[in-house]
Amino acid sequence: MPAFVQNRYLDILASDPMARALSPNLAPGANRLRAVFLDPAERELFRDWRQAMQSVVGQMRADSGGATDDPRLTALVGELSLKSDCFRRLWARHEVRRREGVVSRLRHPEVGDLDLYCDKLAVAGADGQLLVIYHAEPGTESARSLALLGSIAASTRDDTPDSLRPGDPARLYPSE
Repeated sequence: MPAFVQNRYLDILASDPMARALSPNLAPGANRLRAVFLDPAERELFRDWRQAMQSVVGQMRADSGGATDDPRLTALVGELSLKSDCFRRLWARHEVRRREGVVSRLRHPEVGDLDLYCDKLAVAGADGQLLVIYHAEPGTESARSLALLGSIAASTRDDTPDSLRPGDPARLYPSE
């Protein structure tokens, strides 16, 4: 299953090969907001892009908890407001949406349409970090397509062990 860890600013901190096969913008160091509003290829990934963006902006507002004095959040919102009319309009609505299990309707360039459930779990002891996991309903065409994506990810994976990838917890806490 594609899985990644993001912070309150939607920066990708860690991801598995399936997440990176789903979208190159799910690699550590990327920012989900920048990707979905500024990268045309990422926009094409979402079959219902406008609805998905309303949700992500509303969730960002909810996660920020009204911390309008957070310099990092202010800089990100300012950057996106200047570069994306759509983001600017959605942010100005002041809609707040709580995280809940939703279905992401995606169109992957290699495996086609995917209807994936998206679960977000708080990472204990890591303020503002979430583990995001995508999964398909068993036995569906989406499950078969996700399995195909897993095969593609496994066959194109480089020789760098996960433990040496940026942001991997094993790098932060090496075993003795």
